[in-house]
Amino acid sequence: MSREDSSLFVQSLATGLAVLDAFDAEHASMNLPEIAQTVGISRSAAQRFAYTLEALGLLKKDAQSKRFSLSPKALNVGYRYLQSNLLLERANPYLLDLNRVTGETVNLAEPDGLNMVYIGRFPSPQRSIVHMPVGRQLPIYCTSAGRAYLSGLEDERVLEILEASERPRLTPNTVTDIDALLAMIAAARESGFAYSIEEFYLGDLALAVPLFDVRGRPVAALNISVSTAFWSLEKALAELVPQLLHTANLISTKRPNQKLMEPFHIGYGMAR
Repeated sequence: MSREDSSLFVQSLATGLAVLDAFDAEHASMNLPEIAQTVGISRSAAQRFAYTLEALGLLKKDAQSKRFSLSPKALNVGYRYLQSNLLLERANPYLLDLNRVTGETVNLAEPDGLNMVYIGRFPSPQRSIVHMPVGRQLPIYCTSAGRAYLSGLEDERVLEILEASERPRLTPNTVTDIDALLAMIAAARESGFAYSIEEFYLGDLALAVPLFDVRGRPVAALNISVSTAFWSLEKALAELVPQLLHTANLISTKRPNQKLMEPFHIGYGMAR
């Protein structure tokens, strides 16, 4: 029996969340018929859910066009997740330090289904390949963070995830063949790091290492992204991978000191 078939499952809550999820870059604003069509509900149901979400402050309605869009309050859930994430709080000072030392973009990503969600990000002050805000999801199969995370799983689970992924060829360099991906993940498991070269964004060279919980299970990946205009793979492996591994070890074994915490205006001991 699926979780949706359980007597504990609240369908109305699920539908309300689906209405919120329907708003994205392609559907920045919608009227009631568009909401109904996108979510797959009746127009009357769309009206009730939109009204309720507007009353709660999660949606806003344009008085003239009658179109709905997300309100700033919709950020609250995601913001509270970032505030309450113990791994992110512990990692942030080290991410910032690595960003300052290398001058390159540093990220922390967690798995969510077939994607990696970037929950921590410190962009390069000198250059950035693309704009990628916190909360952005990238495919697990073709990203260094995804491969680093997968390298900590058993082969059967890795194969299951790869087979469930659609694996589109996003650039001419994207690796989509399952056998080739399994070989790359096996190599990452052996070496302790993963990489991808222009597989999601052209001009992007990304390297990542996994982070594990106290039981030895992978929970996230530490990633650094550089431009292929300034970095070769050989140079990145020699100079950046040791720093990634060192930072990952610090995150796993040592609480950040007060000096590292200063930019965040929070005392680690006081917060927990």
